Amino acid sequence: HTREPSDLTGGREPPAWRTVGERMTTRAMFHRRLDEEIELRSLDQPDAEILFELTDRNREHLRAWLPWVDGTRTIHDTLAFIRTALEQEREGDGFQAGIWYRGDLAGVVGYHRIDWPRRRVALGYWLGKEFESRGIMTRACHVLVAHALGELGLERVEIRAATDNLRSRAIPLRLGFEEEGVVRRAEWLYDHFVDHVVYAMPR
Repeated sequence: HTREPSDLTGGREPPAWRTVGERMTTRAMFHRRLDEEIELRSLDQPDAEILFELTDRNREHLRAWLPWVDGTRTIHDTLAFIRTALEQEREGDGFQAGIWYRGDLAGVVGYHRIDWPRRRVALGYWLGKEFESRGIMTRACHVLVAHALGELGLERVEIRAATDNLRSRAIPLRLGFEEEGVVRRAEWLYDHFVDHVVYAMPR
C-alpha cells in the first residue's frame, strides 16, 4: 500500500509562514511515545555512555554502511556528536533522537540539517543489530516524516541509502516514498565508493 502524503500528516495543514524559507525555531526537545514499547526523544549529554556502548558493540555491523564508525573511538566522540545535535536543535535545524525500545536504547533517527529556503530535509537512521526485524525503524521514521510534513511545514522529505543496503532501502518503500534515481559514487566508505538510491516524499 502506498501512503499519500496526507496520510502521514494526518490531514493537518502546515503552519503559516511569514516569508519563504522562514526558519522554525525549536522551543523544546523532541519527544514522542509511539506505543508501550517505543519512545523517541532527543539525545542529550547523559545519553553519551549508553549510546557509545551501543555503537561499540555494533561496530562491525554499522561499519558496513556508515562512514563515521571508525571516527567514534571513545565516549568523548559520542559526546561531541550529541553536543552538535543539541546545537542543531537549538538553532531550529532539526534534531537527533534516540530510539528507546522497552527501555533500552536501540538506535538513532534524525534529520540532517533542514534546508529551510527549499523547505526540505533528509532523514538518517541506524539500529543496533539486536533490535532489527521488529518494525522499530519503520515506525520511528513514520513519525519523523509526519512531523516534517506536518508540524514543520516542509515540502519534501528525502532518504538516501546505498544500493546494496537493502534493509535501509526497505524503510522508505514501506512508507510510500517514490524512488527518484541513483547517484553514482555518492559516498566514500572507508576504502570504496558506494552509489546511493534517492527516495522522496513530497507533501
